[in-house]
Amino acid sequence: MSVPARRVAGANRHRRREAADAVPWSLRVAAAASWRFLVVLTMLGVIAWTLGYLASVTVPIGIALLLSALFAPLVERLVRWHVPRALATLLAIVVGFAVLGGVLTLVITTVTASLPQLSSQIGASLTRINDWLQHGPLHLPQLQQLFEKAVNAIQGNTAELSSRVLSTAATVGGVLTEMLLTLFVLVFFLYSGNQVWRFLLRIAPASIRDEIDVAGRRGFASLVSYVRATVAVACVDAVCIGVGIWLVGVPLAVPLAALIFIGAFVPILGAVVTGSVAVLIALVANGFVAAGIVLAIVVAVMQLESHVLQPLLLGRAVRLHPLAVVLGIALGLEIAGIVGALLAVPILAVAKAAIGSLLRDPHLDPVEIDPLLPGNARTAGRSRFRRSRSG
Repeated sequence: MSVPARRVAGANRHRRREAADAVPWSLRVAAAASWRFLVVLTMLGVIAWTLGYLASVTVPIGIALLLSALFAPLVERLVRWHVPRALATLLAIVVGFAVLGGVLTLVITTVTASLPQLSSQIGASLTRINDWLQHGPLHLPQLQQLFEKAVNAIQGNTAELSSRVLSTAATVGGVLTEMLLTLFVLVFFLYSGNQVWRFLLRIAPASIRDEIDVAGRRGFASLVSYVRATVAVACVDAVCIGVGIWLVGVPLAVPLAALIFIGAFVPILGAVVTGSVAVLIALVANGFVAAGIVLAIVVAVMQLESHVLQPLLLGRAVRLHPLAVVLGIALGLEIAGIVGALLAVPILAVAKAAIGSLLRDPHLDPVEIDPLLPGNARTAGRSRFRRSRSG
């Protein structure tokens, strides 16, 4: 390069340096943070899109992880009692699905037996509401007309709903396939979960493999804690609200209690939706006073859950901010519907425990972390530092 060319290049570099120095330091930091934030956001968006696109595979795996967190302690206890692992896995799955099948059978038979009585009560209640709207103290004929249109629309859509049975039946094959995949994955998680985890650890570099092992163990421990606490809270919600609406005289008390039990697995939103269903049935079947009593029972049980049960059962292991819970459920609904809402909070709990382990305890021995003990999900100085490999 000639001397004039070198001078021109040096002058250009000097101008660029002056231009960069003219930008305020705070603006440069903001720009650097902004593009890094956009890169992270794009990565998360790609991951979310991929999970949604492969929902037929990722959702069964997620449900199998939840069920394995519920059944794994039972399998390990049976193994400690000298039961072969294969037989222990079979017993845990059979017992779990027998309980689930019994609950579903109870709900279906109760609803079928109560439908005639509930239909007559709903018809009488609709007539009273219609008369009150037309001849009541408020005298709202416009609202009464809207009410009649809504009832007629519901009655008119019965045939349309019946015609959709065939199209709905077309999805049964896909649902059965996902259920079989869930069962298949669950069997391997319970029977050889440790081998599967060790195989996945081979992907990580050897220098950080122990740290990732500890983070994964703590993440699964938090999942075990979450599942145990959720099942306990769901049982308390279902029993308390079910007994309350039964004492009030609301029909379908048992199916409503089962619905509340299922809805409790979706924090916050599940309780609101299932409680609203119970209040609505009480309003239609028993009137405003019964609906008010049921609403008071639902609110009281929700307060008991949020202020006593959740802190006592979950503790610091998987405590999440309500805003994070609501946003996670909203994202789960957007990505995978109801199943996404069900899996959103467990994913957040596992991520919190794993990331907290990597940030706070980077030098732990994986042998010291039992993933089936919920207390091991905590990261605040609960473990000893890793022993020296040399001795």
